[in-house]
Amino acid sequence: MTQVKKLWPLLTATHRYDKSLSTWRRGQGQMIEAPILAYLIETANGRILYDVGCDHRKIHDPALRARHYNPQEFAFGAPEMSEEQRIPAHLARLGLTPADVDLIFIGHLHFDHAGGLKELRRCGCGAEIHVQQAEVDAARHDPAVFPDDLLDDAGKALQFRHLTGEYTVVPGVQAVATPGHTAGHMSLWIELPQGRPVLLAGDAADLQENLDDEVAPGNCWQGRYHEAEASIRKLKRLATETGAWLWPNHDIDFYRRLRPFPDPYA
Repeated sequence: MTQVKKLWPLLTATHRYDKSLSTWRRGQGQMIEAPILAYLIETANGRILYDVGCDHRKIHDPALRARHYNPQEFAFGAPEMSEEQRIPAHLARLGLTPADVDLIFIGHLHFDHAGGLKELRRCGCGAEIHVQQAEVDAARHDPAVFPDDLLDDAGKALQFRHLTGEYTVVPGVQAVATPGHTAGHMSLWIELPQGRPVLLAGDAADLQENLDDEVAPGNCWQGRYHEAEASIRKLKRLATETGAWLWPNHDIDFYRRLRPFPDPYA
């Protein structure tokens, strides 16, 4: 029986970039607006965050922004992130604080998914952080990972629990291996107390188009586009087998059709 009680998608920022970053060999020259999402899952055994968005300081501090979003490397600039979109602000609207988060599940270590770890630690979050060993091993060679996102304010490495492969996070929450976009990318299958399960693709599928046409995201780890396509097909099979609703991760039109925060899926 599932331990899941509620699920909230959290809009943590938006980013405008060339569509080819989301669809391999498609959309070059077409600018899209992409939501940067995290997900809060309330269970009978505690609260889980799937991803944590960007580091607010790197976006809003001029010196940090210039260093981390150098136009020579980030042609499309930094994401847009308001005060209200910071995860502590989302939690506050639910009457919670970062200390009320019990587990953080990082789908992959890119700056827009793991950047908020330091702020959560700063705000009193002592949650265990799950990440795949393959993801950690590849991070030092991945330009979309900001190394200091993985450090605390004292410069010490954040303590991760390194996992390998698929596992049950809690009953009703299943970690699903979907490599390709990154070396150790993970999606998440969530059994809600009522209705259909939700299958969070993460960056295995940025857009609904990735799912419909089985097209890989752009900029896959070491050119592993065929592995990314296999992961998309795997997600679609799992969704069919379990009746799950498969959610792409950076599709603004899809996001706008979801329930507005703070209304949960339950």
